[in-house]
Amino acid sequence: MALQKFSLDVVQKVQQYIQSQLTLPASEQQPVSDMNERAMAIEAMAPESLDALGDLFRVGGFGDDEGVAPNAEGRWFISTINPAAALGKLPGLELKNKVRLVTYLQRQSTGGMGVTWALPELMSTTAELEAAIEAAGDRAIPPHPKGALGNVMDGVTGDRSPASYLEASILLREFKEFGRSGQNCRWSHHRLITAAPNKPWKWRTQKPLTNLAPKVQIKDEKMVMVEFFSCRVVPPIALFRHLDQYVAKSYRPKTNDQVVALLP
Repeated sequence: MALQKFSLDVVQKVQQYIQSQLTLPASEQQPVSDMNERAMAIEAMAPESLDALGDLFRVGGFGDDEGVAPNAEGRWFISTINPAAALGKLPGLELKNKVRLVTYLQRQSTGGMGVTWALPELMSTTAELEAAIEAAGDRAIPPHPKGALGNVMDGVTGDRSPASYLEASILLREFKEFGRSGQNCRWSHHRLITAAPNKPWKWRTQKPLTNLAPKVQIKDEKMVMVEFFSCRVVPPIALFRHLDQYVAKSYRPKTNDQVVALLP
C-alpha cells in the first residue's frame, strides 16, 4: 500500500486555482430583476466591434427569451462560464473526450443555487439545454439535461496518480458549491487545515486527532482512499474529516464527510 502526504500549501493552491476559474460574471452572480434595469444592462453590452459582437451569442447571455436569461426571480438559466476551465492546469486530470460541462444557475434575493452536469457534446446544444429548463417546471427542481452523466465527475479522467485523486476530491466539492450564494453556501464556509485550531474542541473521536495532513492511500489497482480535513468557520463551528473512496479507475468518489469535533 502506497501512502502519500501533501502539504497544506499545495492543496490550498489547487483549491484557489479551481475557484479562480469558477468565478461568475456580475450579470450572473447578481442579475437585475427590474425590466428597466435589464434594458439598460443590455444597452451597456452593445458591441463596439465585430469581434465584440460574438460575445453576445454566448450560451446563457441576454436574449429575447426571458425564461433562460439571467434573472433574480428564481428562474433557472444557463451560465456562460465553462466549468471545464477548472481542469485546465490541474496536473493529472482532464475532461473526457467529446464531453462538455454545463452549469445551470438560479438566483433569488435570499441566495443562489447552481448545478453542473457532464454530458456528451452532441447533447449539449442550446436547444437541448433550454429544453431541460422547460421540462423541470418547478423552480425548486434543477434542470436535468437529456443524456447527462450520473455525476459531474463521470466526465473527468486522469493519470491515476495520488495527486490527481486529491485534486478530484477538491474539484468535486467546488463543482457542488459553484453557483451557491447567500444562505445556500456550504463548502465555501470550510477552510482546509492540517492541525486543529487552538480551541476547546469537543471531540467525537476516542482521542483528539493530530495527524490531519491531506493524504492519499493507493491500496491496490482497484481502490484509492483520499483523506483531508477542514474547519467550518460559521456556526456550528466544527472540524470535518473528508474521506473519499475511488474504485476501478473512476474519478467519481464515494464521499463521506464526518464531523469529528465541535465547539461547545
